[in-house]
Amino acid sequence: QVQLVESGGGLVQAGGSLRLSCAASGRTISSRAMGWFRQAPGKEREFVATISGSGRNTDYADSVKGRFTISRDNANSARSTGYLQMNSLKPDDTAVYYCAICRDSIARTNRGDYAYWGPGTQVTVSS
Repeated sequence: QVQLVESGGGLVQAGGSLRLSCAASGRTISSRAMGWFRQAPGKEREFVATISGSGRNTDYADSVKGRFTISRDNANSARSTGYLQMNSLKPDDTAVYYCAICRDSIARTNRGDYAYWGPGTQVTVSS
């Protein structure tokens, strides 16, 4: 059973920073890629960032490149914590942010490749 819990969301002014965390547990969780997605009201869920199981490979949506950084800490094979450091936040970044675990170790951008999802955490950026 894979469990994901996000934390760290909140209200911040434009130009500010937030750090999201994703506590992940489950069999072979540390060998699987982890991703962050977001969904704004009235919009589809979109890719934000992904990191491979090893942590060596990352990828970002163009809209967040240079502002967001994804990382992870694999404590053991069944526990991993993911992070999304968000700097220079903009009102357009306002959304519910979801952590997800991929079907394999490769960092992927397509949400269909992700098998497990957390409940999400709200990020609101005021202008």
